[in-house]
Amino acid sequence: MRHNTVSPLVSPLNTAANLSELPADPLKAKVDALNARYRHHSATAVIEAALRDPQAGRIALVSSFGAESVVLLHLASMVDRNIPVLFVDTEMLFAETLVYQQELAERLHLQNIQIIRASDATLAAEDPDGTLHQHDTDSCCALRKTRPLQKALRDFDGWITGRKRFQSGTRAALDFFEVEDFTGRIKVNPLAHWAPEDVRAYMEENRLPRHPMVAKGYPSIGCAPCTSPVAEGEDPRSGRWRGQDKEECGIHFVNGKMVRQGEKT
Repeated sequence: MRHNTVSPLVSPLNTAANLSELPADPLKAKVDALNARYRHHSATAVIEAALRDPQAGRIALVSSFGAESVVLLHLASMVDRNIPVLFVDTEMLFAETLVYQQELAERLHLQNIQIIRASDATLAAEDPDGTLHQHDTDSCCALRKTRPLQKALRDFDGWITGRKRFQSGTRAALDFFEVEDFTGRIKVNPLAHWAPEDVRAYMEENRLPRHPMVAKGYPSIGCAPCTSPVAEGEDPRSGRWRGQDKEECGIHFVNGKMVRQGEKT
């Protein structure tokens, strides 16, 4: 189900395009104010703030429908089932991910799922035989995920992510709200302070269905060609781009640069 029209939460003057034209300080001041206002609130309250606080602007939720995505989607569905949910289909995902996406959308009654893909013309020009990932994974991620998502986000002032502090060193100081300098959008991280046990407990208490690939040894799930099973004791993300100096697909940026796990920012 897809509804492309969502009522703006702010005046027409406060659009994503206008936000990106503002100097950094006003954006940072806005984010600092939001963090101060909601610092001690729950994840649900942060989602409500993102969707209803005029300072946040017009917000979408971006989901990979991966291993832990159901937690954020469930929380969001309890606040507003018509929240725009952007799902990037790279056309290289596991079949299980596509089925899981459909099942979760129905189970959680999400009314505004928007499937994002690179255009056929772009794929034909840049990856005609579908083998780009074999020799340039960064370019493949940019082609099939980063650029289509950034294009889809042009209509929004910000986006909600499932990022958490425990996931990597670059996320250790993650706040609920932050400025995405590269685009001038606000990024919202309702689960920033959650620990792994919080995620597991929430899924169990709410009887939320797990991604079927988790039971097969995939605690972190991306595109099929670039994701492998993880052995006991390995880092959960070690199965992503195994053997390469790459741990992020590139949809998260700091100062206009793709951030990889372990880098200092």
